[in-house]
Amino acid sequence: MNKAATLGELKTSGYQSRSVKDEMRTNLIKKLKSGEKLFQGILGYEESVIPQLINAILSKHNLILLGTRGQAKSRIIRQLTELLDEEMPIIAGSEINDNPFAPLSAYGRHQVDFHGDETKIDWVKRDNRFVEKLATPDVTIADIIGDVDPIKAAKGGHLLSDELTIHFGLLPRANRGIFAINELPDLAGKIQVGLFNIMQEGDVQIKGYPVRLPLDVMLVFSANPEDYTARGKIITPLKDRIGSEIQTHYPKDIGLGASITKQEAWVEREDLEGFKVEIPDFIAETIEQIAFEARDDQRIDKRSGVSQRFPITALESAISNAERRALITNESEIVPRISDIYAALPSMTGKMELEYEGEQIGATRLAKDLIKRACGVVFEGFFLGIDFAPTVQWFDEGNKILLSETASAEECVYLLESVPELIESTLVPLEFTRNEKAKLVAACEFVLEGLYAQNKISRNEEGGFEAATKAKRDRRGMIYEDFTDIEGYN
Repeated sequence: MNKAATLGELKTSGYQSRSVKDEMRTNLIKKLKSGEKLFQGILGYEESVIPQLINAILSKHNLILLGTRGQAKSRIIRQLTELLDEEMPIIAGSEINDNPFAPLSAYGRHQVDFHGDETKIDWVKRDNRFVEKLATPDVTIADIIGDVDPIKAAKGGHLLSDELTIHFGLLPRANRGIFAINELPDLAGKIQVGLFNIMQEGDVQIKGYPVRLPLDVMLVFSANPEDYTARGKIITPLKDRIGSEIQTHYPKDIGLGASITKQEAWVEREDLEGFKVEIPDFIAETIEQIAFEARDDQRIDKRSGVSQRFPITALESAISNAERRALITNESEIVPRISDIYAALPSMTGKMELEYEGEQIGATRLAKDLIKRACGVVFEGFFLGIDFAPTVQWFDEGNKILLSETASAEECVYLLESVPELIESTLVPLEFTRNEKAKLVAACEFVLEGLYAQNKISRNEEGGFEAATKAKRDRRGMIYEDFTDIEGYN
């Protein structure tokens, strides 16, 4: 189908212009009727966030997504472009996507007045109708709305008060599209006032000259709930003009969190020919449980939250450590172990904002504590009712075992076979055999870590396991057992 190249051809084609919110509403209705899945790749919001988003768009509201970091707010906002038409006609050369039937800028009006039906038409794709800006304190009204351009005035022989001298900012350039601002409360108050004027009155003053800009824009914002309050950094009139306020959240359960992590993490190492990555369920769940433990820990700042990027990067680093081991030992299977999770500490510590008590302990020791607790929770889920008394008794007799993170599966199995009934008991609830040595080592090390989490055995800094002391067997308060040597910590 040939697209219209002039205003006359556009009229003849029967094209009907709509506001951007009407356009999004119409396309959303079509998708809902056809049963098409909305917001691909967004997991866990099917019964909460997505229905609220649908309601906001059907209501033709400007909206804001409220949530802490790592809750897919930006991804949702960027996927809103899928509700726009494939292409949209504008007056050729227009900076603000002028509607050929109702031009907004002086340039657009002059083109139609001078050329009439011969006015040139361009077509803009949906992705080019999306403008996004991260709010920072240094953002100016000129960045968002626009400013007078003296060079334009001089070259064109215009007065500074003439609209043709304006250099349009991001918001006017998003006309007939979607304009998104991330972290809205970080915008200076005067910028928020400018947004409010655009939303309410459709006008703004640039360098003291009143400019009428009845823009056709879908406004979408994101913010942290801690900042988005009446006593916070947001002006009340702007807050009042945002039609829908939608709360995002972290995954509700471990299974969902693990699915998100698996979807987002770089798991398949396609560039390694002859190697195969396999992630045991207990490893994936342990990594996810660490994030859940961190979100509930009083030593970590709840206002900042613990991003879903925490388990994603932890899983990637754990796989990379297993990959390093496979390359050193010349094994074809890349199977992460608990020791690989400990090796992934650098991917965790930077993603936790600590409270005072957490700062006293330190991010690394706190992360190790989270790993221990997470292993304990997942271990009980996998091995509930299985008796490891012979294994614990073996350690109580003074025996020790050290599974080096760079040791091959063959070497580790040889060491593990000396621990009574460990391998046999470990295989009971799992769906693999004794011959799958890489998985077997990962499972046995997980069991040892689980027994350590229950304070039945001890673990040293080198990753070796030995008998637990009497003090360590006392479950009460033992979550802090490894921290008592820190000066000033009580």
